[in-house]
Amino acid sequence: MPPLPFFPDKTDIVFSAVPTSYRQITRVTEYRFDDLRPEDRVLDIGANVGGFCIRAAKIAGHVTAVEPVTVNPLRENIQANNAPVRVIEGALGDGSPADISWDDCHVTSPTYTLKNLIAMSGGCDFLKCDCEGAEWLINPRELRNVRRIEMEIHLPPISGPPAPALLEYIGCFYDFEIERKPCHVILGVMGILHAERK
Repeated sequence: MPPLPFFPDKTDIVFSAVPTSYRQITRVTEYRFDDLRPEDRVLDIGANVGGFCIRAAKIAGHVTAVEPVTVNPLRENIQANNAPVRVIEGALGDGSPADISWDDCHVTSPTYTLKNLIAMSGGCDFLKCDCEGAEWLINPRELRNVRRIEMEIHLPPISGPPAPALLEYIGCFYDFEIERKPCHVILGVMGILHAERK
């Protein structure tokens, strides 16, 4: 079998050039992680093909990527970049299997609560979360040991209604802003939450 073709990013990262029926997100300019620490335990929920987690692994030594749909190219990109990233095939949720779609790709995926994902990954200091509305299923108390959050915030029709308890918790315990102009402007995206624990 011939090796998979890869294309270079503007950095020294490479991504698979194999076409798919879904978008492969390789650029993650909307997320801030210049304060990532070598000792941070990073949890990337909604990793897609590795645009964030591979870059994070160049700084932090403990990175876990969670992805329900694009797992094969994610693993190929991690391997091609020799990135020390552990992959959990699944999604953020309530623990019940869920039907998940990404463009024209549809899967039935196991889901895990944030508490379970944090336990499976060995802890979380830095949470990146882009899970198409499942962020509202987070129990706020599960964030108690998370120092930094980078999260795409969704609204209907992508997700159900926002969870006031999550927003109240973040407002109480984090300095935060919601950047209202994410890199892609579509109906149902409120913006990107940048939060640091007080």
